Amino acid sequence: MTVSVNRPVRVGLQLQPQHADYKRIRDAAAEAEDLGADVIFNWDHFSPLSGDPDGKHFECWTMLGAWAESTSRVEIGALVSCNSYRNPELLADMARTVDHISDGRLILGIGSGWFEKDYTEYGYEFGTAGGRLDDLAGALPRIESRLSKLNPPPTRTIPVLIGGEGEKKTLRLVARHADIWHTFAAPDVLRHKSGILRQHCADVGRDPAEIEISVGTEDPGARPEELGAELRSLGASLFTVNATGPDYDLAALRAWIAWRDTQKS
Repeated sequence: MTVSVNRPVRVGLQLQPQHADYKRIRDAAAEAEDLGADVIFNWDHFSPLSGDPDGKHFECWTMLGAWAESTSRVEIGALVSCNSYRNPELLADMARTVDHISDGRLILGIGSGWFEKDYTEYGYEFGTAGGRLDDLAGALPRIESRLSKLNPPPTRTIPVLIGGEGEKKTLRLVARHADIWHTFAAPDVLRHKSGILRQHCADVGRDPAEIEISVGTEDPGARPEELGAELRSLGASLFTVNATGPDYDLAALRAWIAWRDTQKS
């Protein structure tokens, strides 16, 4: 998979909705937009993933609706929404609604789910990883079908982001359904996984260049001019850093935005 010369470098922020009051989360989202972030993501969990497991936490889609009103330029979405928590038709309707509220800025991030505490605390059946992926495979065509039936329809073809790296199931779903593939892969792993995705695309008759590659850059000490350049050479164009509550340090976001701006023609 090669770099598309027509696909610009973009920088995203995953604003983790944990350990903070909502006002601080809203302010951090506003600051990220002012800094020039291209996308702001939250996540779809019901309690913190780090720090105090019983700490402050807020729900994903309610927050996306609020961000749709409180921001004006950035794209917004979940990284990623868990397929297990909502009926696929309902999720499609929620996505269409947030798409309209935001004037066409929603990215529909979706995955099969993995955090067992979410399931047990909220009464969902955890099952197996393979079973959850099979459920996602069944849900994606239902989401697509419902989006085509809603009145009014979405303002645009809502980009679908699928997260994960599984070679047999997840990457096949990416090839069939995704506009964006999100991974946390290091460069050597990205090179290998991209080859697998390219083969799945060939199997379903799809041009892999249609799929944007999004990479989570979890190491706050990573130098964008080094890591970004290497990932870029492997086809990545969306680079996402994270920030967690209660303080939301956006230093890494600033560094990646500064690097992005050197890549503009």
